[in-house]
Amino acid sequence: MDWSDKGYVLSAKMHGEHSLIITLLTQQNGRNAGLVRGGASQKHRALYQPGNLLSVSWRARLPEHLGTYTCEMMRSHASDFLHTHLPLLALSSAVTLLDGSLPEREPVPELFASFENLLVSLKTEKWASAYIFWEIELLAFLGFGLDFSECAVTGINENLTHVSPRSGRSVSAGAAQPYLNKLLALPRFLIEKDTNPEKKELIEGFMLTGYFLRRHVLGDLNKPLPATRERLIQGLT
Repeated sequence: MDWSDKGYVLSAKMHGEHSLIITLLTQQNGRNAGLVRGGASQKHRALYQPGNLLSVSWRARLPEHLGTYTCEMMRSHASDFLHTHLPLLALSSAVTLLDGSLPEREPVPELFASFENLLVSLKTEKWASAYIFWEIELLAFLGFGLDFSECAVTGINENLTHVSPRSGRSVSAGAAQPYLNKLLALPRFLIEKDTNPEKKELIEGFMLTGYFLRRHVLGDLNKPLPATRERLIQGLT
């Protein structure tokens, strides 16, 4: 069994003294792990930083085996964020979410393309809002899409201010009034996408997507939200 593909590094863990087990988000083969012999050496370790794009060949005797990787660098994205602390935390959070939520060896070309777009957006001034929109895309792909098109109670599509934690649907200001302590805030930039959100709105966006990631994705797997994501929110505040 063997194939060639390109993939983004999601994680790299030591295996013995000199090898690594790396997990990649590949374009055609989804999230896939493999052994890299000698990958832990000082010469090669930088190749396997999270976010880097590699050209890879994977080989195993049987499909269910771990398999081994041979890799070549295509693009060192990790180095692009060495001097931008918060976007680097966003990148780390994204790869942790992908590594922790995607099924193994299931092709997800849509998420591969979405992650490519995120890497571009993290280099812009609107990196924080782009990251929140990416988490919304991830939730939708995993089957937990959020709906901000109209009020879940009245059906109107104006003055939407909150989100139901049960359904993930938006709620208008009037309908939300009796239940403010039970609803999640809906920041304006998630509806009016050309606006420049303030820090308060960004925090509300992180709280919103974090709630649904924790409830519908990571909770079932007994995993917490990425620590780097929490540090990112603290950095914004």
